Amino acid sequence: MTAVPAGGKTLSVRIGGRRISATLAGYIARTFMIWFGIMAFSVSSIIVLASGLDTLNNLAGRVEVSFFSSVYFAFLKLPFLFQETLPFLALFASLGTFWRLVRSHELVTMRAVGVSVWQFLTPVIGCALLIGVVGTAVLNPIAAETYKLFKDQERQLLRQQESAMQVSSSGLWIRQPDLTKDSEEALYIIHAQNADPRQSNIQNVIIFRYDEEARFVERFDAESAVLKDGAWTLKDVWISGPGKRAEKSASVAIPSDLDFGKIEESFAAAETVSFWGLPAFIKVLERAGFSATEHRLQFHKLLSLPLLLAAMCLLAATTSLRPHRRGRVGLLLLTGMITGFVVYIFSNVIFALGLSGKIPIVLAAWTPAGVTVMFGAALLLHLEDG
Repeated sequence: MTAVPAGGKTLSVRIGGRRISATLAGYIARTFMIWFGIMAFSVSSIIVLASGLDTLNNLAGRVEVSFFSSVYFAFLKLPFLFQETLPFLALFASLGTFWRLVRSHELVTMRAVGVSVWQFLTPVIGCALLIGVVGTAVLNPIAAETYKLFKDQERQLLRQQESAMQVSSSGLWIRQPDLTKDSEEALYIIHAQNADPRQSNIQNVIIFRYDEEARFVERFDAESAVLKDGAWTLKDVWISGPGKRAEKSASVAIPSDLDFGKIEESFAAAETVSFWGLPAFIKVLERAGFSATEHRLQFHKLLSLPLLLAAMCLLAATTSLRPHRRGRVGLLLLTGMITGFVVYIFSNVIFALGLSGKIPIVLAAWTPAGVTVMFGAALLLHLEDG
């Protein structure tokens, strides 16, 4: 064992087995978590301030919004926005950790006694992986729920109409007004077991009609309905209602201002569905005949989050192996941050390609993390052994 003083502490390093000691690993991990906490608090404060001002700016011209309401909205958005910044937090916390170790000459001492870059990097990567797992399994469900609440509260504040479509295990439900009436209470409730957006039709259809006083008027049963030219067209329809015998009609047209684009856009956004609820929601969407590409991408993005955080730590570590005696620390840290933003832009481009169907969803979701890990590991190997 060799004792190494570091910031008033004694660090034990085991050289013979080429393994970092638990004491040293704990010290590095603690330093990383302190920096991560500092960055998390700073970023959260900026998010709350910026989000609150954005809420006031967007809503003040249309409705009266108090300062406390804007703060409330900001805190509702905080978990979602914080989740989006986790890769940057991991990058900045790693840069801060290595900067602290370099500035106090602790990293130089570790390297002098035989600690390799992979050894002192292991505690940092371990913490990043743990943060990623917590972010996916714990933070994401909270973020999804609060972001959904934010969207609902914003809709109510602006008096916007709630989504008229829902998809569930029982099929597709659509609420649309009766365009032949002036009253908002006159409407149709449409239920279908599944749909084919490419053909603009729904199958196994039941439509309930209500009058201006919200009283049930009649029911339509058909094998399918086609949405075309501003109307639902039903073929071979059974029509029934209170107090009258069921009758069959060859065709019935129900005016509609909907299209399948509006129907698909009205479903719950991927960001408002928690990680644990995404697999079931994907199955429901696909069973109903709709595309679940966005939700599949979100699911795999969340799965790959721990690996992406670890990749950011690898990128940050590349700056700690460069010579610092010439006063280039600031430049190297800036290079690390710029690299992080490049990864962010690269990720967005890949995700866009995945959503458009140009590349497979799994490949799109895992490519940013995988490529960043390989790039960071290759650069570290070059700097360590080259």
